[in-house]
Amino acid sequence: QKPILLQGHERSITQIKYNREGDLLFTVAKDPIVNVWYSVNGERLGTYMGHTGAVWCVDADWDTKHVLTGSADNSCRLWDCETGKQLALLKTNSAVRTCGFDFGGNIIMFSTDKQMGYQCFVSFFDLRDPSQIDNNEPYMKIPCNDSKITSAVWGPLGECIIAGHESGELNQYSAKSGEVLVNVKEHSRQINDIQLSRDMTMFVTASKDNTAKLFDSTTLEHQKTFRTERPVNSAALSPNYDHVVLGGGQEAMDVTTTSTRIGKFEARFFHLAFEEEFGRVKGHFGPINSVAFHPDGKSYSSGGEDGYVRIHYFDSQYFEFEFEA
Repeated sequence: QKPILLQGHERSITQIKYNREGDLLFTVAKDPIVNVWYSVNGERLGTYMGHTGAVWCVDADWDTKHVLTGSADNSCRLWDCETGKQLALLKTNSAVRTCGFDFGGNIIMFSTDKQMGYQCFVSFFDLRDPSQIDNNEPYMKIPCNDSKITSAVWGPLGECIIAGHESGELNQYSAKSGEVLVNVKEHSRQINDIQLSRDMTMFVTASKDNTAKLFDSTTLEHQKTFRTERPVNSAALSPNYDHVVLGGGQEAMDVTTTSTRIGKFEARFFHLAFEEEFGRVKGHFGPINSVAFHPDGKSYSSGGEDGYVRIHYFDSQYFEFEFEA
């Protein structure tokens, strides 16, 4: 089966994300457009219009009522998923780099960039308290002095968030007190992406140091490493197989300085336990910026520097494949 090509952006894709059921796929890019698609056939369901700059991040809550987006226009916005109506606009002093709903969908967090004299912060809002939204006053704001946050997700049960930094460090911040609960440094360079497993017990990081790594989401204990020859922009865990998919390639500014070997921009599949690569999928012209597994594990999607999103359905060989160690 050929991949389904989604053409809804004029600029590089920054993030793609399925909702919990997997019937919808949300895509954002370095243009101001937020798109939502039916994942089964690639039909565009609609757009969320309002941002005026690149959109760095997107998330949907567990019952797909609300959508959250963060942008370089110095805002984080909450949308009604079904109608496309903007429900809240939270202004910030710098670009919003990461955003996410907690497991219950009541609390949102987002992190802002360190730029133009402003430091990096993580802000937490409780959507059940309208005054926080109306007054743009988060119930907690954690300053992040040392190295800015480049990727962040909610940990299990919404008790903490797991943040990856420009320095390669990982921090677990308490969503109650804001203190750092755990700090580890297993990567030598920036962490570009963090994605949890379906059961939230582990997560995979993607780093500029050419590796993706698997961690325990409670202790942040490092468990596995997946090595490549170029920066990893995104990594995702299969919900029903011991597989991880990696997407990467170099940044645009580095492209001319390296070998032009074709196949630089394939999605690469690794076995979780053996840390061995077992497959590659071609498709994008240029680096892959975001990958995501469908919640049923039968397909995955990738978003590229080329502005396209591709939905790939696995063939029968993939499901019959036995790994020979």
